[in-house]
Amino acid sequence: MKHVIALDVGGTGMKAALVGTDGTLLHEARRATGRERGPDAVVESILTFAADLRAHGEKHLGESALAAGVAVPGIVDAENGIAVYASNLGWRDVPMRRLLGERLGGVPVALGHDVRTGGLAEGRIGAGKGTDRFLFLPLGTGIAGAIGIAGTIEEGAHGYAGEIGHIVVRPDGPECGCGQRGCLETLASASAVTRAWAAASGDPAADAADCAKAVESGDSAAVEVWRDAVDALAAGLVTAVTLLDPRMLIIGGGLAEAGETLFTPLRAAVEERVTFQKLPHIVPAALGDTAGCLGAGLLAWDLLSTEVSA
Repeated sequence: MKHVIALDVGGTGMKAALVGTDGTLLHEARRATGRERGPDAVVESILTFAADLRAHGEKHLGESALAAGVAVPGIVDAENGIAVYASNLGWRDVPMRRLLGERLGGVPVALGHDVRTGGLAEGRIGAGKGTDRFLFLPLGTGIAGAIGIAGTIEEGAHGYAGEIGHIVVRPDGPECGCGQRGCLETLASASAVTRAWAAASGDPAADAADCAKAVESGDSAAVEVWRDAVDALAAGLVTAVTLLDPRMLIIGGGLAEAGETLFTPLRAAVEERVTFQKLPHIVPAALGDTAGCLGAGLLAWDLLSTEVSA
């Protein structure tokens, strides 16, 4: 059965699959990234995982994978197949496409940015299916975005498009790792809510999910923390709407797991702020933590179709 290898590399875990021609997951697997062992060991883990997937396909699907797609965090040079930099994995200028191609016997390999790859999947087969223009926004440890246009994801001139987490929404806000103050991700990411709720509740072990539960139970301190995050998120989204005019905003990541505890006030806050802009549909992501892996599979199939047409 014809298939491709799909890999989604995260800071703590890797999700992988063998993906059929119609996007069906024929086999799924997960492994620890093992970043505590250092960047070289992480790269070797990725290569070994991919080789094991290839062997599984040969044994159980009757043939070897036709191509591979891999999604990685950080700065990615997709055109040249280089994982340029990832702070949480410690690597710099890893020639991922070449290394994977060599380990997999010369099959074509596509490399993508994790959020943009997840956005590709959400746009084609997830919440944005059939939508010509959307912004995919996962709210996790940080915040990044994927700009969807007619079935593709806009990468920008230098591969930095969609970094909405570094829009400044409160100039007097907390310092961000990027060097600015008051960036969206310092105020509205899941980790930002975790920090704020741990401080407000006095429980250093409390996280964003605990804050959402406290909001639902009517805790006034939690409501204030949540309102601050939603207010910052709405400000960032309205900036994005003004610049991009998307038809849909797809919100995913850990914070979106709060469901309507997030979406009801967020929709209201965005609607309050728009003036001349057209209000987009604001919807939850549909694919959960499989989006990056599915998107990596789509990248691999796209690569094959490009080579055939060429």
